Amino acid sequence: MSFRALRPLPANLPSGMAPARPMPIIVGTPRSGTTLLRFMLDSHPEMAIPPETGFLAIAPQFKGRGNAPRSEFFHALTTYPPGVPAWSDFEIPEEAFRRRLNEIPHFTPAEGFRAFYRQYAARFGKSRWGDKTPLYCRNLQTIREVLPEARFVHIIRDGRDVAQSLRKMWFSPGESIEVQAAYWRDCVLAARQAGAGHADYLEIRYESLIHHPESTLRQVCTLIELDFARVMLNYYLRAPERLKEHKERALPDGAALTQQQRLRQQERTTEPPDPACVFAWKSAMSQDERERFGCVAGELLLDLGYEI
Repeated sequence: MSFRALRPLPANLPSGMAPARPMPIIVGTPRSGTTLLRFMLDSHPEMAIPPETGFLAIAPQFKGRGNAPRSEFFHALTTYPPGVPAWSDFEIPEEAFRRRLNEIPHFTPAEGFRAFYRQYAARFGKSRWGDKTPLYCRNLQTIREVLPEARFVHIIRDGRDVAQSLRKMWFSPGESIEVQAAYWRDCVLAARQAGAGHADYLEIRYESLIHHPESTLRQVCTLIELDFARVMLNYYLRAPERLKEHKERALPDGAALTQQQRLRQQERTTEPPDPACVFAWKSAMSQDERERFGCVAGELLLDLGYEI
């Protein structure tokens, strides 16, 4: 994998502020291995990656500088998503975050976001940070405009394996295989189209991450200018402790998603990479569903080199 020179960071950073180092943003269709990659990178002695954020997508709504935007920014992040906030997952007291924002001499949304990630990383004594929010696959341009240091790592998994896993989840877009195929296709294409021609974008395959974790992680480390550390291969030893951040959540329909239910969603991350998860659709998906999936997303499967 070759990389062109990455875009330089803005020269007009506030006085005394060092340029931000490359920040990995892990994206992909949900159930494509984004959490697996998160825990691998998070196991690095320098890197901390929080549970899913989502709020970078609303960056364009923050305008201007000063105390009014600062207060608006604080409220938006600590109550995001509206009505079903996830702030408790980050284990950062709201008032501590408010104080951190107030310490920014010349507030901008970019510095506000960096303050959040910096404060999260500080919980673990780490100097680097990133993000893992699968559906940021739809927001690459928005994010690169507010955080030029962003480096997008798009993890792609065979869409039929994604469908087999995703349709069981509470956040599934629907039960039918046509809906699953269209969702996978649209997420993958959104990221590929926004990433094409940009040196801040890297595609990796879930299948490669499972079968060749070291070489795949080395590609990611090159992109984000991070020395490879073998401890990343033992991510599963830390995963049970890291998953404790996933608190009970309210769902949009008012139902409760318990912490235990959330943990079950990610239980495979507490084990070494399992080759049985690769191309499991071949034994689990009926011929009828294979054909129906192909009618919707077969062109993309072929373009990515997957068999149909």
